[in-house]
Amino acid sequence: MLKPTFTRLLCAAVLVATGLSATAQAQDANYPGKPIRFVVPYPPGGPLDAVARLLAEQVKPTLGTVVVENKPGAGGNIGADLVAKSAPDGYTIVMGAVATHAINPTLFPKIPYDPVRDFSPVTLVANVPNVLILNADLAKREKIETLADLVAYAKRNPGKLNMASGGNGSAGHLAGELFKAQAGVYALHIPYAGAAPAQLGLLAGQTDFMFDNLASAAPRIREGKVKALAVTTRNRAASFPDIPTMAQAGEKLGLKDFEVSTWFGIFAPAKTPVPIITRLNGEFVNALKSDALRNRLAGMGGEPAPGTPEALATLVASELKKYAEVIKRSGARVD
Repeated sequence: MLKPTFTRLLCAAVLVATGLSATAQAQDANYPGKPIRFVVPYPPGGPLDAVARLLAEQVKPTLGTVVVENKPGAGGNIGADLVAKSAPDGYTIVMGAVATHAINPTLFPKIPYDPVRDFSPVTLVANVPNVLILNADLAKREKIETLADLVAYAKRNPGKLNMASGGNGSAGHLAGELFKAQAGVYALHIPYAGAAPAQLGLLAGQTDFMFDNLASAAPRIREGKVKALAVTTRNRAASFPDIPTMAQAGEKLGLKDFEVSTWFGIFAPAKTPVPIITRLNGEFVNALKSDALRNRLAGMGGEPAPGTPEALATLVASELKKYAEVIKRSGARVD
C-alpha cells in the first residue's frame, strides 16, 4: 500500500509544479496587466526625474501606463530600498544611479539594501559627464590653459590650491579625489551645501577649481566665466567637442585611465522573471533610441547609453570597486 500512495503523491506534486509553472508563464505572457510604478529616488525636477518621465511617455504605447513616483531621501537610499523590497513581478522599477548603486554602499556606514544582490538590472540609461572647471581669474593670471598646466602649477605650489564640491562624498568630490590621487597633487577640499553654492564660490574666487555637472557648468563655460579643462567621461561631450577628456589631456600625467560619470539606469527587484526583464529591456532600449530622449539628454550634456542587463551588472560591479577605493582614500563618510 505504501508504494502506490507514494506514487500518487509524486504525481500530484508534479502536476502542481507543472500547473504553477504554466501559471507563471501565462502571467509573464500577459505582462503588463496593470500600471508599472517607476520610482525615482530623488526630488521632482532633477535630471533623473525628467528623463524618467520622458521614458514613461515613450513606452506607454507598448507597456501601458508607467507612473513615475519620487521617493527622495538619504542620498537616494530610501527610494532604492523601497524597490529592493518590492515584489519581483515587474510592476515596480527604479531609476538607480551611480550614487545608489556604487557610491552609497561605501559612503554610508550602513544602507538597507545590497546594490547587487537585491536588484535585477534592466538597462543603463545614460552617462552624463562632469567637467573640471577653473576659476577664470586664476587661469588668466597663472596662464593655465590645459590640464597639464594645472598639474604643473599644483606641483610648483604645494598646498596653495583648493577644490570646491557640492558636499562630502558627492560625485564632484570623489572625482576630485581621484584626480588628486592619480596626478599626484594636493588641493584642500572645501565642501559646500550643494553644487550650486559650490559653483558660486568658484565664481567668487573663494575656491580654485571643481568638478561640476556639465549641464550646470555649460552656461558659465560659454560666457567665459570659468575655464573648462577636461570632461570626465570616456568620450568627449557632443555639446563641447573641443574640450578633451581627462584621459586624453592627462595621458602623460598618470590619468590615462581616468573615467568618472554620473550614470543612471533602470533596475527591478531581484528574482524578477527573466522574460519580464527581457521585455522591459527591449522597450526601454527602443525608447532610448528616440530623438526626444536624445535631445533631452543632449541638453544635460549626456548621451543615451542603452545596453543589456548583463552590461549594467558589469558596470555596477566595476563602479562599486572603484568608488570603494576612492572613498576609503579620501576618508569621506556620511553618518
